[in-house]
Amino acid sequence: MKRKIWLIAISVMLNNGVVRAQDAKQWTLEQCLEYALSNNIQLQQNRIALEESEVDVKSARASLFPSLSFSMGYNVTNRPYQENSNTVSGTEIISSDRKTTYSGNYGLNAQWTIWDGSKKRNTLKQRKIGKEQAALSVEETENSLQEQIVQLFVQILYSNESVDVNRNTCEVSRKNYERGQEMLRAGSISKVDLAQLEAQVSTDRYQLVMAENTLREYKLQLKQLLQLDGTEEMNLVLPALADESVLSPLPEQADVYQQALSGRPEIQRERLNVESSQYQVSIAKAGYYPTLSLSVSSGSNTNSASDKGWGSQMKYGWNNMIGLNLSVPIFDNRQNKSAVEKARLQLNSSQLELLDKEKELYQTIETLWHNASNAQQEYLVSDSNLKSSQVSFELVNEQFNLGMKNIIELLTEKNNLLNAQQQRLQAKYMAILDRTLLNFYAGQPINL
Repeated sequence: MKRKIWLIAISVMLNNGVVRAQDAKQWTLEQCLEYALSNNIQLQQNRIALEESEVDVKSARASLFPSLSFSMGYNVTNRPYQENSNTVSGTEIISSDRKTTYSGNYGLNAQWTIWDGSKKRNTLKQRKIGKEQAALSVEETENSLQEQIVQLFVQILYSNESVDVNRNTCEVSRKNYERGQEMLRAGSISKVDLAQLEAQVSTDRYQLVMAENTLREYKLQLKQLLQLDGTEEMNLVLPALADESVLSPLPEQADVYQQALSGRPEIQRERLNVESSQYQVSIAKAGYYPTLSLSVSSGSNTNSASDKGWGSQMKYGWNNMIGLNLSVPIFDNRQNKSAVEKARLQLNSSQLELLDKEKELYQTIETLWHNASNAQQEYLVSDSNLKSSQVSFELVNEQFNLGMKNIIELLTEKNNLLNAQQQRLQAKYMAILDRTLLNFYAGQPINL
C-alpha cells in the first residue's frame, strides 16, 4: 500500500513538471523587446517623470492668469478695564460700553501680474521644452534597452552555436579514443598515445561544460535585464541565421550619421537643452525690468457692538478697491547680474554638451561600421580557413585510422579545426550584431 502511494506521488510530481515545462513561455527577440518596453522599472519611472513635466507645463500656463481668493476672519475682543470704547467698523464709528465684542471681516481678492519682463511666458516655454526632454528621455531609455537586449540575444546565439561546436568536437574525440583502443589492442599505438587521446576527451568535455556555463550565464543576464521573477521559466526561441546574412551590404557611414543626428533622442534632448538654456538667460534678464501688477479686492466687516443688524453692516460696510503696483529694481546686491552670468555660462556648457554628444555619436557609428566591415572580411577569411581545416582534419583522421599519422598530428589538426570554427562563429555574429546596430542608429527597427 505504501509503495502504491509513493508511486502515485511521484507520478503527480512528474506530471506537474511536464505541465510546467509545456506552459513555459517561449521568448522570441521581438517578445523580449516588447516585454522590456512595457515592464522595465526605469522606463516606467521615466514615464512618471514625463507626467510630472506635463503638470509643470500646466502650472506655468496657469500662472499667466489672475489669482482669486476669498478670506474670512472672526475675532473676539475683550477690554476688561475700559468703561467704553470707540471702534471703527467699515464706515461706522461704534461707541460701546461692552467689555467683549465680536467682529468679522470678509473679502474677495484678485491678483494679476500684468508685466514682469516676460519672465512667466519664458518660464512656460522652458517648461514645454522640459516636457519634450522628458519624452526624449523615455525614448532614449527604450533605445538603450533594445540595444542591450539585442547584444545579449546575439551573444546567446553565438554561445548556443559554440556549444554545438564543442559537443561535436567531444563526439569526434570520443570516437578517436574508441578507435585508439582498437589500435592499442592491435598493437598500432602505445598506451602513452591512448592516454593522450583520453586526456583530449577530458579536455574537450571541460570546454563543452564551460561553453554551456557561458550560455546559461548570458541567458541569466537576459532574464535579469527583463526583470523577470526568479521562478519564471524562460525558454528562448533562437532563430537560425543564414550565413548569407553576414555579408549583407552595410549602410553608408555618412548616411547613418546624418540620420542619427536627426533622429536619435540623446541628440534631440541636448539641442532642446541649449534652447532651454537660452530661455533661462531671458528669464534671468527679466530681473532688470520693472514688475507691474493689478490688485482688486471687495469686502465688508461686522461688529457685535453696532446697533445695526448683520445685514445692514454688511451692506453699508461694503467696499471695493482696485490698484496698480509697480516695482522697479534699483540695487539688488548684484543678484540679477550674477543670475544672468550663470545663465550664460550654463548656455555655453549646454552647447559644449551638444557638441560632445554629436562627436560621441559619430565615434560610436564609426566604430560600429569599421567593426562590421572588419568582421565581414574576417568571416570570408575564416570561412575559407574552416573549409581547408575541415578537409585537412578529415585527411589526417583517415590517415591516423590507417596508422599513417601519429597522435600529435591528429590532435594538432583537430585543434586547428576547432579554432577555425570558433573564429568563423565569432566573425559571423560580430558582423550580424554591428550591422543590426548600424541599422538601428539609422532609424530602422531591430530585426535579426
